[in-house]
Amino acid sequence: MFQGCRSITSINYIVTHALQTGFLSTSAEEKLRQLLQTTNYGIEELRAYSDLQKAVMDGWVRQESRERLLQQVMAQVA
Repeated sequence: MFQGCRSITSINYIVTHALQTGFLSTSAEEKLRQLLQTTNYGIEELRAYSDLQKAVMDGWVRQESRERLLQQVMAQVA
């Protein structure tokens, strides 16, 4: 969903979308990483990112990257 979308320039937007959908795509995760490394963000963005991390740890948001990794590991075990 986020691939090729140039309007996603806000950490808050990505976090809000992930929290609403319960899913963080690999493209959104990469954009979030890029924004965190290159943007002068404030306390609101930092809190939003922290909320997303907690939601992932608590199982409220699934990460596509982790699901793919788990599938790869399971395929090697099988």
